[in-house]
Amino acid sequence: MSPIEILQEFNFCYQKIQMIAQDENWLLLIADKKIDPEAATHVGDVLHYLAEVMGYVEEVVEIKFNQESKL
Repeated sequence: MSPIEILQEFNFCYQKIQMIAQDENWLLLIADKKIDPEAATHVGDVLHYLAEVMGYVEEVVEIKFNQESKL
């Protein structure tokens, strides 16, 4: 995979997890305490860490793009 493809895949994952975190059924599961409340915290953590990784990959993509544009 190229760096841009990696970034796109991480972004896709981020969007999907964010959709789940905002989904009414997910929120009801947490509110009804049908699942461990820590699950919501872990989903938030996953989003945070994915955003961090995406920031690093964006830097690589930008550097690679700048290098290629100078050629």
